[in-house]
Amino acid sequence: MPENETAQLVQIHIRVDGHVQGVGFRYFVYDFAQSRALTGWVRNRHNGEVEILAEGSRLNIEDLLTHVRRGPSRSMVTDVKFNWSEASQLYDKFSLLPTD
Repeated sequence: MPENETAQLVQIHIRVDGHVQGVGFRYFVYDFAQSRALTGWVRNRHNGEVEILAEGSRLNIEDLLTHVRRGPSRSMVTDVKFNWSEASQLYDKFSLLPTD
């Protein structure tokens, strides 16, 4: 992959379905995001999904997507929907948000 592609900042919006609440999924995402210096947020949704908006290098965001598909040991991910876009650079850290 050309270097400019790996350094390019991108945004991803992810919705994760399955047994993903009450199993530490948000902290699983948060810890990974912190380790890769990603910005954005993660929150539970009232419909049972976990929702993630993350920005960072394309390589780190692709790693996040792989990480989310696996989930923490007590989870069972059944579906992952995501959309790519250009990074907005509106966030300066990665946050745990309250349920929406």
